[in-house]
Amino acid sequence: MKKTAAILLCIAMLLGVSAALGEDYAIATDTAFRPFVFTDQSGELVGVDVELLAAIAKDQGFTYTIEPLGWDASIAACQAGMKDGMMAGASITEERKASGWIFSDPYYNATQSMAVAQGVSISSFEDLKGHTVAVKTGTLSEDYATSLAEQYGFKVKPYGSSLAAYMAVTGGECAACFDDTPALEDYIVNGGIFLQMVDGTANEGTDYGFVVFSAEKQELMDKFNAGLANIKASGEYEKIMAKYLGE
Repeated sequence: MKKTAAILLCIAMLLGVSAALGEDYAIATDTAFRPFVFTDQSGELVGVDVELLAAIAKDQGFTYTIEPLGWDASIAACQAGMKDGMMAGASITEERKASGWIFSDPYYNATQSMAVAQGVSISSFEDLKGHTVAVKTGTLSEDYATSLAEQYGFKVKPYGSSLAAYMAVTGGECAACFDDTPALEDYIVNGGIFLQMVDGTANEGTDYGFVVFSAEKQELMDKFNAGLANIKASGEYEKIMAKYLGE
């Protein structure tokens, strides 16, 4: 009897240790938003967001799955309780906070800029008069373009992804596109997108954060923030940034 009790106690202790090691979280992300999340040539999901999350999870001892659903679908899945959080280059804004987005500590600051097709003579916002610009729907880049539209006399057309917005420009459907500066630059240099940046079009920039949509996910948020602080202190954060952004 004592031996059986000892075995049961050991099993209970092992189960307790296993539970303490972490919880399996379901994380949503975008499908393609270089250099923060994208699929490499081998079919593996990679990028700043992907590696930061992996490093934080390792530091905090939790497990997770990450699924590239797309921007809008990721938001909807989290709001419906189907996913625990979203790691997708989400800009931290007061408007989003007011509508129920709960953000982590910032992990990157990005500006938004304008790009045009290679060889096109558009060099300023003034050159957009009478034209249409492409944006990714529901993003800060859409807000930025919309804030300038009336002043400079252009229309804004939203698309479901950054790539779709870029293709609208290279295909001649739109005169320009607005997106996060590091994404535009990476797609131009590494993604085979025939666009060119327009100098002097960047805004002041906004921080990115990990997102949850329920106060019940606070434990996950606390782990993310603690892990982020630790990987910054250890130097792992800088290694990831240097790998994808040269910073």
